[in-house]
Amino acid sequence: MSVEPLLKSRKDAHIDIVLDRPVNAPSAATGLGGFTLEYDALPEVDLEEVDLSTTILGKKLRAPFIIGAMTGGTDRTAEINHRLARAAARVGVGMALGSQRAMVVHPEAAASFAVRESAPDLPLLFGNIGAIQLNYGMSVDQIAAAIERVGADALNFHLNPLQEAIQPEGDTRFSGLHAALTAAIPQLPVPCLIKEVGAGVSERAAAKIARLPIAGLEVAGTGGTSWAAVESWRAGDDVRAEVGRSLAGFGVPTAESVRIGRKAMGDRLLIASGGLRSGMDLAVALALGADAVAMARPLLEAAMQSEQAVVDALERLVFELKVICFCTGARNLAELRNVRVIPSVASLSPRSL
Repeated sequence: MSVEPLLKSRKDAHIDIVLDRPVNAPSAATGLGGFTLEYDALPEVDLEEVDLSTTILGKKLRAPFIIGAMTGGTDRTAEINHRLARAAARVGVGMALGSQRAMVVHPEAAASFAVRESAPDLPLLFGNIGAIQLNYGMSVDQIAAAIERVGADALNFHLNPLQEAIQPEGDTRFSGLHAALTAAIPQLPVPCLIKEVGAGVSERAAAKIARLPIAGLEVAGTGGTSWAAVESWRAGDDVRAEVGRSLAGFGVPTAESVRIGRKAMGDRLLIASGGLRSGMDLAVALALGADAVAMARPLLEAAMQSEQAVVDALERLVFELKVICFCTGARNLAELRNVRVIPSVASLSPRSL
């Protein structure tokens, strides 16, 4: 795979930094840990009755789970993506690709994103393009070709102004991007979503995003991997590195982003992501209003071991979510969304106990 050395270096460096450097926020930063669900000691439901299946964008999933967008563009990332896709297909959940810009610029990199070639039964696949690329000359035809090449069922247009500002080679001309998205989205052959990459969605941003002709939103709030922190490790000068570290936690926590996103999006698809690590995180996000959840870094760690390690991690999360539904008396996801969300003991002050 012959890919521009700078791009290849960046993609592989991102993997190493995410795995080896302190670029993840404390789990409390998501805001999800401040909540739990009301426990029911007499649930009046059998564990075997609990059905986590759902339909997302017309695709049936065994559970409302998506392997979050991560990477692609090099031989190393190709193996990661194909392991993730095969695992997702085996478990019956969805997957989102990392930014496909690499394959648009370098068509020979497409194999690292063409995961359906090794996972034809993958039930739901999201493509991924940086929205900012519309302001740098990427055409609708190029995006449509990238979607078709990988057989994506939907497309994430990701927004990452904080990352781009810290990234040494970042693209930061965001003026007019809303209009560019408004024009481009209706011309594409699949449903499109807007996705943040780890800094969340505020009320101001959500109001603008809701006016776009999109099928949904992935909030990706603070509390998971900070891409400002990641880029600070790559920064070629001290100023960018210092600012990246300083702003590593800048944004809107995941729990708050879900609340804002649900209100803004109405009945459209809402995906919660950003620092989700446990079945309880998943359950709280769903009860707060998400239709589905996405997780990345823990599954990247698993993919570095094997496909089976990814399957095992996914199965554990699915079972944990099923047990939580059982212990809250929820037979399905619709009933889970009616379970009362309450402050967790850890979030209460001694005076309030």
